[in-house]
Amino acid sequence: MIAERGTRDKLEKYFELNSPLKITLQTDGAATYDFCCFGVDKDDKLSDDRYMIFYNQMRSPNGEIIGAEISSGMEFTLRLNDLPEKIQKLVFTCSIDGAGVMHEISKHKILIGDKISAEFNGGDFEQEKAITSLEIYRKNGWRFNVVARGFNGGLDALLAFYGGEEIKDDTPPAPAPEPPPEPKRISLEKKIQAGAPKLISLVKPLKVELEKRNLLNVVARVALVMDISGSMTDSYSDGTVQEIVNKILPIAVQFDDDGELDFWYFGDRCERRPSVNMKNYEQAVPRDWQRLMSSLGYSTNELAVMREVVDEYRTSTLPAYVVFITDGGFFDRTGIKKFLTDAAYLPIFWQFVGVNGSGYGLLEELDNMNGRYVDNANFFALDDFKHVDNKELYSRLLNEFPSWLKEIKNKGMLNGSARRSQTSTPPAEKSFKDKVKGFFGF
Repeated sequence: MIAERGTRDKLEKYFELNSPLKITLQTDGAATYDFCCFGVDKDDKLSDDRYMIFYNQMRSPNGEIIGAEISSGMEFTLRLNDLPEKIQKLVFTCSIDGAGVMHEISKHKILIGDKISAEFNGGDFEQEKAITSLEIYRKNGWRFNVVARGFNGGLDALLAFYGGEEIKDDTPPAPAPEPPPEPKRISLEKKIQAGAPKLISLVKPLKVELEKRNLLNVVARVALVMDISGSMTDSYSDGTVQEIVNKILPIAVQFDDDGELDFWYFGDRCERRPSVNMKNYEQAVPRDWQRLMSSLGYSTNELAVMREVVDEYRTSTLPAYVVFITDGGFFDRTGIKKFLTDAAYLPIFWQFVGVNGSGYGLLEELDNMNGRYVDNANFFALDDFKHVDNKELYSRLLNEFPSWLKEIKNKGMLNGSARRSQTSTPPAEKSFKDKVKGFFGF
């Protein structure tokens, strides 16, 4: 069936809805295009942002909607009958990332399964930055509406509008209305106030930096990797390490879909700890931390814990933001550089932070390392983490993360295409003999 703008019908006439249904959007043109599916409620609001499927979040909570990037577009696999009742409508959109308008496209194609298609070109649009392509909605079953109308604004405006106003079955499509004020959502303030009120003073400075960098709608895994070598003793004794946990946790509450912080300690060996959340964060540093320090060894083996982190996130469809805390002393310069170069094909960003230490030479070189697929690491040092201004801290922690997110999206690093082009893998663990040879320069 070739559908025209405004075509509406029952999906059950064409498809068995107990089986997965594929929706495909493709746009040909000179610009960069973003494709989204908004799962909205009866008020046309994205009341649960886990049901916004886009390049940075490819899966709804239970896999009822799964996105996959394809040539010039995105394919969405739907299990409509598994969607919760609160999701009353799915709105599929295409928006321009950067310069350009929809009048300049050569083709916009919509496919519903293998039986319904619609195709439009630039002459069907004007100076809009986005298209509301298709709606699938509940009305005595599931129905579809080929909307295919321009939208005045790009992805940010779509986020504010959350899918637009539903058009009644007996009326023709109306011009896109101006976006209303951003809908009410569960705010970071409310989450922290309810779950960890002692940390509420951190919310305002963090939110300022999130808004400044357009990170409020980012979904990512968040990890903290914590040095527990002997030279960190003072930082554990004076409460600095617990303060670090306190200040990183709100980032995880904001970014991570489960609001938890993946957590590792490392010395000469490493240990994955229970995820940190708003209920247990005050126990993240154990009272007997000296025993943990002793059991993991008083020296450091950074590559061992970095390999564990890579193993955790290697196949993730979400980006991973890893805060790596150390007091310095990275001696395996060649091994770490090679590891980060090989790991640059993975959706993992390494934010190294030096605390109360020295010997940061290798870490200071990260921004100037050549030969990486993307710049996947950043470093800064703080003389006193406990007393640094929170706004300054969050500004530095989030400084390079947005540009990395943009680059990995453009290079296909969330759908595995970058990994398939990788020519090598992160190096294997060195033997003790090889470490000794490396230390003495043999």
